[in-house]
Amino acid sequence: MNSCKKLGIDIGSTTVKVSIIEDGGKLLFADYKRHFANIQETLADLLREGEEKLGALTVEPVITGSGGLTLSKHLGIPFVQEVVAVATSLKDYAPQTDVAIELGGEDAKIIYFTGGIDQRMNGICAGGTGSFIDQMASLLQTDASGLNEYAKNYKAIYPIAARCGVFAKTDIQPLINEGATKEDLSASIFQAVVNQTISGLACGKPIRGNVAFLGGPLHFLPELRAAFIRTLNLGPDQIIAPDHSHLFAAIGAAMNSDPKTTASLHDLIERLSHGIKMDFEVKRMEPLFTDEADYEDFKTRHASHNVKKADLATYEGNCYLGIDAGSTTTKVALVGEDGSLLYRFYSNNNGSPLATAIRAMQEIHDQLPEKAQIAYSCSTGYGEALLKSALMLDEGEVETISHYYAAAAFEPDVDCILDIGGQDMKCIKIKDGTVDSVQLNEACSSGCGSFIETFAKSLNYSVQDFAREALFAKNPTDLGTRCTVFMNSNVKQAQKEGASVADISAGLAYSVIKNALFKVIKITNASDLGKHVVVQGGTFYNDAVLRSFEKISGCEAVRPDIAGIMGAYGAALIARERYDASKTTTMLPIDKILSLTYKTTMARCQGCTNHCVLTINRFDGGRQFVTGNRCERGLGGNKQKKDIPNLFDYKYHRMFDYEPLTADLAPRGTVGIPRVLNMYENYPFWAVFFKELGYRTVLSPKSTRQIYELGIESIPSESECYPAKLAHGHIEWLIRQGLTYIFYPCVPYERNETPEAGNHYNCPMVTSYAENIKNNVESLTDHKVHFRNPFMAFTNEEILTKRLVEEFTKDQAIPEKEIRAAAHKAWQELIASRQDMEKKGEEVIAWLKETGHHGIVLAGRPYHVDPEINHGIPELITSYGFAVLTEDSVSHLGRVDRPLIVTDQWMYHS
Repeated sequence: MNSCKKLGIDIGSTTVKVSIIEDGGKLLFADYKRHFANIQETLADLLREGEEKLGALTVEPVITGSGGLTLSKHLGIPFVQEVVAVATSLKDYAPQTDVAIELGGEDAKIIYFTGGIDQRMNGICAGGTGSFIDQMASLLQTDASGLNEYAKNYKAIYPIAARCGVFAKTDIQPLINEGATKEDLSASIFQAVVNQTISGLACGKPIRGNVAFLGGPLHFLPELRAAFIRTLNLGPDQIIAPDHSHLFAAIGAAMNSDPKTTASLHDLIERLSHGIKMDFEVKRMEPLFTDEADYEDFKTRHASHNVKKADLATYEGNCYLGIDAGSTTTKVALVGEDGSLLYRFYSNNNGSPLATAIRAMQEIHDQLPEKAQIAYSCSTGYGEALLKSALMLDEGEVETISHYYAAAAFEPDVDCILDIGGQDMKCIKIKDGTVDSVQLNEACSSGCGSFIETFAKSLNYSVQDFAREALFAKNPTDLGTRCTVFMNSNVKQAQKEGASVADISAGLAYSVIKNALFKVIKITNASDLGKHVVVQGGTFYNDAVLRSFEKISGCEAVRPDIAGIMGAYGAALIARERYDASKTTTMLPIDKILSLTYKTTMARCQGCTNHCVLTINRFDGGRQFVTGNRCERGLGGNKQKKDIPNLFDYKYHRMFDYEPLTADLAPRGTVGIPRVLNMYENYPFWAVFFKELGYRTVLSPKSTRQIYELGIESIPSESECYPAKLAHGHIEWLIRQGLTYIFYPCVPYERNETPEAGNHYNCPMVTSYAENIKNNVESLTDHKVHFRNPFMAFTNEEILTKRLVEEFTKDQAIPEKEIRAAAHKAWQELIASRQDMEKKGEEVIAWLKETGHHGIVLAGRPYHVDPEINHGIPELITSYGFAVLTEDSVSHLGRVDRPLIVTDQWMYHS
């Protein structure tokens, strides 16, 4: 045996890292591998490699990492916390480190060393970590290193949400369709990771001094590291990027070894190879099938739900075409006079549902016999209008109706249709032969097909093999019904306990159904679904998902053999029903469809602040179809709608369009005021007050995403509302203009607008956000800015004036008489601004009566008139010919009978 060496093991969420060092700290062996849920096997392989390289060794072993605690107990090996391990190796390698940023597969950490160790770590969200980068890379049809190559040549950065993979996809997909380059998208993804790490973890604690970059993503992706360096403005001397940065926790663990605990590598490999039985902490569920015979019965029962089919090659007479253009796939069905299925087609869109539909028409053209002809046609789905316009189809129908027609063909008494697709799920309730209600998933796709697919890939399985694994799992893991990230942590816990891939796959099948039933449809009892349930969508081809639905709901469902093309089949049945022999089809002849030329271009609508991305499809004969527009402006309409009243726009200008004094006419100098929160209500007062006192006012500009990013570093909490987060950027903008006096008061009370209301408070954010600014914006002290945020109430003129006298006689040495005179004029202007809003509201209502138009009261807080916060909703409404009124333009016209049954103490609500 050689002398005793130190062994460090780091078990992360996606990889296992191992390091062997000798007494002087020299690294003898280090390596890492993805574990794909087989932690013990992967660790045994790495130790075997170490033994092959170094020979038989006795080691002092230590384990660290998010997946290491349970295993350390079972192996009888000491465990050391990750921060301690990283701190130990950094102290040895780079003692000058002030801050370490470490990104892993599913975790992200910032460790501050200067001024005492302080660790920040991601909790509920895996946005901005290695797994997020992998997910985004697959969207661009590459891998993480491919993103790195692309990012080297970027020219522009787009804003992309890194908080959640689902939201990020929503940002990236339109950019891909719009033609954004992979280079720019890759750099934007890395920038999103940087923003997420700084805003989500640093939370207002600045990252300063010497910064170490650790963990796999930052080690293997230099362009990601470059994005951090760029954002943090680090000089070359401040960057610490060790060669073994991805192995630092394992090396640090080895440095924390205890000579009292030793083991031979051979012994560790043997114990791991034979599998260590772990205790169950994650709840387990009953198996999907008890045995093979149980599964065979299930398959036999479902084999009976087959659509009636006929041979297209020998068919004569009329046939009917249905096309379902979904968000990711296009489905086509052709049925005969008796409803039998003659032809089916299912394919990925590859970005163009129209090209895919034309490909299907080519197949139909090649197979359609001379004595058969398409008599009538119908489109449905996401691209219904596009295909109807391009191919001049006879009918277009919403997909819920198409799905109902198809389901009723299999189960005439159907009372519920459950459809789970790649990223969406629908529950359609049927009552008395008509669609009664429809429920869809909204922001979360954790219970859909792509969710299982992502998990399968992360464990190195194909979807089909992963589904097969689930069928005979002995102890399916209970993963709950929540976000993917929460389930990930449950999966990790189950992996630590030695759960097999089969247990995890079966657990996921259960969770998809629980998510659909209890989170989306929100049923309390399975009987709420009804007695006759038809399931469809590609996800239900997975036997494990179907079986878990039957076990949880307690009903025997009907899964048609054409579950994936039910929308197209239903559309074809609708075409058959609506066909009238006296009419000829409007559909282009097939040869014209096949020779159809079309050009797709992208444009940004300039009609409002939404700047919708328009996809303009131009077809033969001068026809065109525009998609992507959220209103009629993109279609060239709405020219006459500029005169539709929009009081959001009016209020924005009424509150802020004050002409400030020029510098030469401002004897008392310049004051900066941020355009944030309660300023949207009170700025008329401050504009007049400071002007009367001889100050030039500089108001920060209109809010934008760039303004938000200016202040991102000092935001102390991820959970604040966006309007409050914007305040940091507005203050930063004022500082960068060289202003040395910034005034942003704290206002606990607004005017007592409704004396009968319980009170007239501002919300805590509006009341005291300036305190937050004072304590977190570092550059306020760096730049020697005189920042004043006195507390004062706007209850009435007398109370406010008294407080202003206290503040400005002390702070600015202005005579009381001047302050009182300025405050009086300012109060009169504040009341005038309120009266102008009321007058404008009355004018708009008179206009509505006169013209026969309708109006919508868009109720919100005063700062919702900020276009960066309202996202152009007022303009969207006016584009449809509706006038937009603010709540304060009409509230004086009605009476509210108090007391109310709500807490009536907030002024903006009153």
